[in-house]
Formats: sequence, C-alpha cells, structure tokens
Amino acid sequence: MNKVITAPDIKARKGSKPIAMLTAYDYPTARLVEKSGIDLILVGDSLAMVVLGREDTLSLTVDEMLHHVKAVARGCERALVVADMPFLSYEPDVAEAVRNAGRMLKEGGARAVKLESASGVLPQVRAIIAAGIPVMGHVGLTPQRVAELGGFKVQGREGPAADRIVEEARALDQAGCFAIVLEAIPADLAARITAEVGAPTIGIGAGPRCDGQVLVYHDVVGLFDRFVPKFVKKYADVSVDLVAALTAYREEVEAGTFPDADHSFGTIPAA
Repeated sequence: MNKVITAPDIKARKGSKPIAMLTAYDYPTARLVEKSGIDLILVGDSLAMVVLGREDTLSLTVDEMLHHVKAVARGCERALVVADMPFLSYEPDVAEAVRNAGRMLKEGGARAVKLESASGVLPQVRAIIAAGIPVMGHVGLTPQRVAELGGFKVQGREGPAADRIVEEARALDQAGCFAIVLEAIPADLAARITAEVGAPTIGIGAGPRCDGQVLVYHDVVGLFDRFVPKFVKKYADVSVDLVAALTAYREEVEAGTFPDADHSFGTIPAA
C-alpha cells in the first residue's frame, strides 16, 4: 500500500519537491484526483459556487461542508484531505472553532482543516492546533471576506497592503500552520512570503515561486464556465464530450433505438 500522506509530510516538502493540490467535492472525483498522484486534496468552500451554483461562498454551512467532506474522504486512501472551514464556523468563538474543526475530522474523515486570514482568528488557529488538528492557513484574496474586499480582486499590489499580507503569513506560520495558501497576489510578493515563512506556501494566482500550487478541479477539466480567472489553466474540456454523450443518449431514446436487444433482458418463452 502507498504511504498515507500526513501534514508533517507536506510541511517537510518545503523547498524540495513542489506540492500539487486540487479540490474535490465528491467520491468519484476524489478517486480520480488520487489516481492522478495528487498528494493533497482540498474540499474547498468553492463547492458553494462550482457545485451548488451560488454566487459566493458565504452561505455554505458546516453541515453542507461535512456532507461533501465525508464523500471525498471515502474516495481517498493516501491523499491528505483538507476541509475548508465555512464562513462564521470559526470566527465568533474559540471553543466553537475547535468543535467545528473537530467535526471535520471525527465525522467527515478529513485529516486537516483550512482557515482564511489571520486577522482576529489567531487564537482559534492556535487552539485548533493545540487540539491535535493540523491547520492550513490562507492569506491574500480570502473569498469569505469578499464583502469587505469589494469583490474578487488581486490583493497586495501596494506597499502597506503587501506588508499586511506578509505579516499575516508570518503570524500563521508562527502559530503552527503546516502550509499556507497564497491567493491572488503578485508573484514577487508570493516569492517574498515563501522565503520568509517556514511552512510551505501553496499558490493560486500567486505565480511560480511558491512551494506548491492549487486549482479548482472544475476549472482544470472545464466543468465550470460561469467565469474563468486569469490564473486558471484548463487542461481539458470534458464538458464538450459530456454534452455530446448526453445528446446522443437523448437522440437514441427519441428515435427508439435505445434500449436495443443488447441492453435488454430476455423474455420468458411462451408456454
């Protein structure tokens, strides 16, 4: 059996082998992602948009997230499954943050959680880690703060804003995060953070000088067409083949050619 990937394994990859991370939201996708050799699977709150069709991630609940975490965990044997903590599942209270993070492991089967930002939540990060739950940090564009940020915009373009992101990353590193996602920030800023923190950085729209990269599965394979961020590279467009297959099925049903004898059970001979 292949070795099960752990949070310490990922942290040890700092500065060595680049880390490839993808999202997954259900059992069959998790199976496919793991078969590709991906070591790190994020059950991202992006599921609110790419799976549930919502405008942003803010309405996602803990129970909804758990439903998808369970499915992904069932599909993984070796990859490290990281569960996103939904909006307001950790910000209001340290004890509630630990309880909700614990549910992701106890009920969901994840083996780590991800929290956005460091502003106001460092006590929660420390408490979750103290409870034995590995935490991945996330700075830069933090989608759960989209209302505060004024939209999905690149962050850290100016000096004070860049310095604030660096300080947040340092604080998460010092709090004990095993990895930190850097989202939608200039490549030079991402390189600076990568050099200054001990945890591996995982970029998404943060240039090539991070310790790893993450993308959304639906973007990579062409299953989400509402919008395509600049940083997304589409490696396939499976939606074209899927629509063709579904259209062929409809046409055969309407023409009466499906099901045929090969796809039907035999009848009992008449007496």
